[in-house]
Amino acid sequence: MLKARKWWPADLYLEGSDQHRGWFHSALLAGVVTDHRAPYKAVLTHGFVLDGQGKKMSKSAGNVVAPQDVIKQSGAEILRLWVSAQDYRDDVRISPEILTHLIEAYRKIRNTCRFLLSNLYDFDPDKDRIPYEQLPELDRWALHRLSELIPRVRQSYEDFEFHTIFHALNNFCSVDLSAVYLDILKDRLYTFRADSPFRRGSQTVLFEILVAMTKLMAPVLSFTAEEIWRTLATQPGGSQSVSSVHLSTFPEVQPQWQDAALAQRWERLLKYRTQVQGVLEEKRREKVIGSSLEAHVYLTTDVKTGHWIYASCADLGTLFIVSQVTVEQRSDATTDLKVSVTKSTHAKCERCWNYREAVGKDTSHPTLCERCVEAVQ
Repeated sequence: MLKARKWWPADLYLEGSDQHRGWFHSALLAGVVTDHRAPYKAVLTHGFVLDGQGKKMSKSAGNVVAPQDVIKQSGAEILRLWVSAQDYRDDVRISPEILTHLIEAYRKIRNTCRFLLSNLYDFDPDKDRIPYEQLPELDRWALHRLSELIPRVRQSYEDFEFHTIFHALNNFCSVDLSAVYLDILKDRLYTFRADSPFRRGSQTVLFEILVAMTKLMAPVLSFTAEEIWRTLATQPGGSQSVSSVHLSTFPEVQPQWQDAALAQRWERLLKYRTQVQGVLEEKRREKVIGSSLEAHVYLTTDVKTGHWIYASCADLGTLFIVSQVTVEQRSDATTDLKVSVTKSTHAKCERCWNYREAVGKDTSHPTLCERCVEAVQ
């Protein structure tokens, strides 16, 4: 039948693991005898679907989870996401509880894409794009992380490692984007002047990330990816090269995005950020501060670490999402970094909510800081 349709040899034989000594084997023997080669280019075998406790499904046991019921209740995207999240080489489990966890993961991916889209409403990539060389380190770090995601996902598709794709995309959205990059970026996106090079630079990176993620997720989250693609087409300069994401090719990594030295430097900076966040949380529980922007952070470092911090990060306040950071280098310091936090003594800017010394010094805008005065003027 495959030969008659000129599909021979088949690209892929797909069946359950019970066929290792059945169909695959007999087809291999027949192909070698008649054509001196295997009748397929690749073989993929999978386990069987069990319930949440690892038991075989049966109507009498009442533990059957029907695909049409999952689609009716949660949508086809969730069913596809469940399939992609499983390591199919072993028996796989499905239950309402497992699906609930996947729904949360799907919401994280979808809401991350919504955030990216919502901050590109006034960005025209043909006019507003900022060259890579002019991007701040934070933006270049995000592109470096994207440059690691793209080949990992592409290779996983080649190797049929679909569960790796799911975990890579979910981790990128949850950790690299939501917990770090987007968390730090909100102040820049919301309070800087609309055409500020810093804001346009961040939008450049958001655009690159969104387009790449949409293409990478398209084989799994087909409807979601197409919805994002069509929404992008309605935004300024958003006419894509092809009408559907499913007609596009996978993203390529730009060589300049890969910067191992920058990644190593930011790994250390983010470790310090986590340390600062721990102290900020303690001060919240003690009612010393509410928002992290109320905080004045004091860093006590040894001389070597102090020099390194100054050389590596120009704006520690932005990194820690606080209003003020003071670094004191001590030759007798016993640790590389010690963190303490007090409440800022400065006034609060009513626009960006930062506590800054300059608030009240501009008579035309007495409730704004110097950065917001520049933005509104």
